[in-house]
Amino acid sequence: MSDNYSGIQKAAILLITLGPEKASSIFQHLKEDEIESLTLEIANTRSVSPSDKDEVLEEFYQVCLAQQYIAEGGIGYAKELLEKALGEEKAQGVISKLTASLQVRPFEFVRKTEPSQLLNFIQDEHPQTIAMILSYLSSGQAAMILGALPPEKQADVARRIAQMDRTSPDVIKEVERVLERKLSSLVNQDYTIVGGIDSIVNILNSVDRSTEKRIMESLEIEEPELADEIRKKMFVFEDILLLDDRSIQRVLRDVENADLELALKSSTEEVQNVIFRNLSKRLAAMIKEDMDFMGPVRMKDVEEAQQKIVAVIRRLEDSGDIVISRGGGDDIVV
Repeated sequence: MSDNYSGIQKAAILLITLGPEKASSIFQHLKEDEIESLTLEIANTRSVSPSDKDEVLEEFYQVCLAQQYIAEGGIGYAKELLEKALGEEKAQGVISKLTASLQVRPFEFVRKTEPSQLLNFIQDEHPQTIAMILSYLSSGQAAMILGALPPEKQADVARRIAQMDRTSPDVIKEVERVLERKLSSLVNQDYTIVGGIDSIVNILNSVDRSTEKRIMESLEIEEPELADEIRKKMFVFEDILLLDDRSIQRVLRDVENADLELALKSSTEEVQNVIFRNLSKRLAAMIKEDMDFMGPVRMKDVEEAQQKIVAVIRRLEDSGDIVISRGGGDDIVV
C-alpha cells in the first residue's frame, strides 16, 4: 500500500512512473538539495508493484485536484467537492496532506472580489500597500485595478511591484486583517515571494496600451534602468504568435534575413512554421537552407537577433502599424 512509503519515496515512485521526460521537467522547478535527495531515492528504488504505482498516481492526482479547488474557491470549497467525490474521511486526508506550498496564498478572499469593488477599498491606501495586494492577484485583476488608479499613482505602484521582493508575514497579516474586516471574509496566509519584474510585466501586458505607455513613460524618467529591464521583458520573441499574418508580414519587411535566421535557430517549431508561412516560398527555402548550413551558434547571438526583431515589433506597435492583442481590448491589427 502507498501509505507504507515515505513522502520522498512516493515522489521517487511518481517520477519513475511519469518517465524521464516529464521527470526532468519537474526537476527544473526543484532546489538542488531536493534534486539530490530524489535522485538518490530513485537510484535506490528497485521494484514497485503496479498497484502501489497506481495508488501513488491517484494520491498525486487527488492532491492536484485539491490544489485546483483551493485556488478556485478556498479550502472549504475544496473540502466540499472532494467529500462528494471521495467521501468525508478520504477528503479530509487529502486536504491534510497538502504542504505549505499548496495552502491558500495570502489575500485569497481578494481574488474572489470584483476588481471594481476592490478598487473602492484600496485606491486611497498607500502605494506600497496597493502594490502588495496587486502582486497577489491574477494579472487580469491587477491590470484592471492598476488601469483604474489615478494616473499619478499608476507608475508609483508599478515601480513598487517591480522592486518588491519578500514581504513580512506580519505586514501581510495586518493588511489582511483590515481588508477582512471590510469585506467580511476569512483567509489563510503564508510567507510568499511576490512582485518583481515578471509580476509587473504580466500586469502591464494585460492593461490597455494607453495605461501601459503612461506608466512606462513615467518610469523612464524616474527609474530608467528599471524601465529598460521591464521593457525588455514586455514582449519576447515567441510572442510573435500573438500577431496575425498581416502583422507578421509587416514586421518581416523590416527584419534582416541574417537576424531572422539566427532568431529562428533555437525557436520552437510553431514559431518557425508561422514565420515561414508568412514568407515567400523562395525566401523561406533560402532561409531554411542557410540555417541548415549555419552550424552551431552562440546563444548570446541568437538572443541578440531575437531582441532586434522584438525591437522592430515594439517600434511598429508604437507607430500604429501593428497592434498587439491585449487584455485591454485592443484589436489585433489596424
